[in-house]
Amino acid sequence: MTQKKTPGKHFDPHKNYRGTMKAIGYVPRAKATQSDYDRIGFKSGLEVHQQLKTKQKLFCRCPAGVYHGDNDYHAEIIRHMRPTLSEMGEYDGTALMEFKTRKEIVYRINNKTTCTYEIDDTPPFPINREALEIALEISLLCKLNIVGEVHITRKQYLDGSIPTGFQRTAILGVEGEIQLKNKKVGLIQLSIEEDACREISDIGHKRIYKTDRLGMPLIETVTHPQCLNPDELREAADYIRFLNRSTGKVRTGIGAARQDTNVSCEGGTRVEIKGVSHNKWLPELSHNECFRQWALLHIKKLLLERVPDPQKWEMRHAEVDPYSLSLEHANAIGFAEKGYKVVAIALPEFHRILSHFTQPGKCFTNELSDRLKVIACIERPNITSDEDLNDPLSENDATKLAALLKASPNDAIALIWGPDEDIPTALETIDERCRMAFDGVPRETRRPLPDGTTLFERVLPGADRMYPDTDSAPIPLDEKYIEKLREGLPVDIWTRYQQLAQMQIPEDSHAYILRRNLVPVIEEIVALGFPSRFVGALFGHRLKRIEGKYPMHNDFTYHKLVDLFRFLKDNNIHHSIAKLMLPVIYQHPNMDFNSVLTSINFKRRTADELLAPVDYLVEKFKEIKIAKKDRPENVVNWVMGQLHKQALGNIDPAELYSKIKERVG
Repeated sequence: MTQKKTPGKHFDPHKNYRGTMKAIGYVPRAKATQSDYDRIGFKSGLEVHQQLKTKQKLFCRCPAGVYHGDNDYHAEIIRHMRPTLSEMGEYDGTALMEFKTRKEIVYRINNKTTCTYEIDDTPPFPINREALEIALEISLLCKLNIVGEVHITRKQYLDGSIPTGFQRTAILGVEGEIQLKNKKVGLIQLSIEEDACREISDIGHKRIYKTDRLGMPLIETVTHPQCLNPDELREAADYIRFLNRSTGKVRTGIGAARQDTNVSCEGGTRVEIKGVSHNKWLPELSHNECFRQWALLHIKKLLLERVPDPQKWEMRHAEVDPYSLSLEHANAIGFAEKGYKVVAIALPEFHRILSHFTQPGKCFTNELSDRLKVIACIERPNITSDEDLNDPLSENDATKLAALLKASPNDAIALIWGPDEDIPTALETIDERCRMAFDGVPRETRRPLPDGTTLFERVLPGADRMYPDTDSAPIPLDEKYIEKLREGLPVDIWTRYQQLAQMQIPEDSHAYILRRNLVPVIEEIVALGFPSRFVGALFGHRLKRIEGKYPMHNDFTYHKLVDLFRFLKDNNIHHSIAKLMLPVIYQHPNMDFNSVLTSINFKRRTADELLAPVDYLVEKFKEIKIAKKDRPENVVNWVMGQLHKQALGNIDPAELYSKIKERVG
């Protein structure tokens, strides 16, 4: 965050930002303890979305898992969404907000991945039974109670991510649980649903999507809000991801799994951070969101001390001409030259509120700016004030605008700009968000950023957006069918953790092994007679580093390593050579193993041949004087280092070390 001081202005927004951060007791996550989270009442849960590995989409017969570029399309369809009444005769708040944006939605369609179902020109096919079966298996793994009959419902989405304006979804199981290290976390439900479009751009009143991902089978696992610190949240997310992947029937890669996390603090409300693509982001995001809510509750307290009756609070505004007022602010002048309308706003009793801390590097002004971007569709920068942290109004500008608006010293002065047709929505949006500040924390969905902060995305949907799908008949689930599925379930993830511990596989490799569903592969190799600790470390340490360094060949599979160890066993080659062979196999999986050995210059040597140069190396060690003290272990370690690579594949390194130690004496 760049700090810019306004010459001659006695109020320092940065000082107020730091002061309010201290007032709410903000603690960086790296320094936070459980007592900090108990103090603010941290509570969080998850909605984990996972694509299923099926050949076809959920409600049509288009191929699943076939993707195309942003500009690879055969046609475009334009739509304007509008809300519909629920069964109870009410409109969903999110739908009304999206309608207010007046978005033009453009869909880029590729004939290979889209049919008339996706664009809502034909009714749905019967649900994909392959997807349903996979989803039921995962429901059983989650220890959920399976429903007796599957009912397809519609969930309204007016952001344009689904051309129909609704997503077909069905609950398959309710009330299950997962086992973490120190506690159990309850599961509310698991649903099967169709995936949405991928967004290409969202600028102004135009949003562009591509439809390749649209309609792909997806499951959503929802937990109870029982995670009481960010690390528990990450652990629960990892557990669900590992559980899904243990079936071998889900998609992996970027975008195949996405998490929404619901966060609240004591006195706050449920806020959803939507579309977290990396589990490692969850702790920082949930930490900052909980403190954001804590900050908003502090703002509420300050405002209610100043304005006992919020119903009487009124915002004032006036259109201004930056030239006639001789304003100095560059954005006000620049946007006025573009033909934008510039409006000054007085926010009674909001002095020191606009620069109040909300998130690291952000203040309450960002709460207003985000909504101007999303609801009024005015691109950033779209607002400044006398309390802006980065580009504030000068003292002269603030004085002139305060006089124009008849503002008191306790009022905040803001300036917004935008196209003439968007200004009414912008003013309504600012007024609405400021009034919400008197109530504390608005229910909303927020978008994650890599730095651990979030942006406003939309109003949090309610139950009014759900209604039955009259195009789809109920699907009965016979108890015998469910029991048959139960018989073929993979091993429980908690049991896998225990197995890895029993096999003495390093704990820091467990996450990688479970994320890649490698335990069955490791078990096959161990069954050949190889030590489990070595095999586990080879996967969890060596292979992990290789994957981070080299691109994976399309023909490489983890099961290739079973073939490698079988080759080593059949040819009486010590398994230590696998460390050197692995990078070659990863990049060239079609190369035969003898050729791999040739490429790494492996030569057969007996123990006597390996030990032959020991005496020479001992004398060499004395000559170069590597250590000040000629301790026997120093000599042994250095000689071992010289012979180690030649020994790999020929002898157990531990055995070689022992023999060198005997020779050195």
